[in-house]
Amino acid sequence: MAKVRFSIDAPNARKVLLAGDFTDWEAAARPMRRRKSGAATFSTSVSLPPGTYQYKFIVDGNWVEDPRAERVENPFGTSNSIVVVAR
Repeated sequence: MAKVRFSIDAPNARKVLLAGDFTDWEAAARPMRRRKSGAATFSTSVSLPPGTYQYKFIVDGNWVEDPRAERVENPFGTSNSIVVVAR
C-alpha cells in the first residue's frame, strides 16, 4: 500500500470531495479539507495498493478533473483523472 495525496486549488469552494473507482465513486466519496483556514487548496490522502486508478473531484456538487493529472475518457463523454501507484 502507498499513501497517495490528492489536492486541488479551489479558492471559492465550500465543499470538495474525492471520488474514484477506489471509493465506489460517489457512494463513498472522501471529504477533502483545506490545508489551513482560508487556504485555496483542499487535500486528502488515501492508502492504495499498486495499480492504476480513475478519480475526479466533486467541487460544490460539480465533477472536476484534476488539472495536474493525466486523463482518460469515461463512458459519459467526459474524462476522468488517473493516478498510477507503483509497486
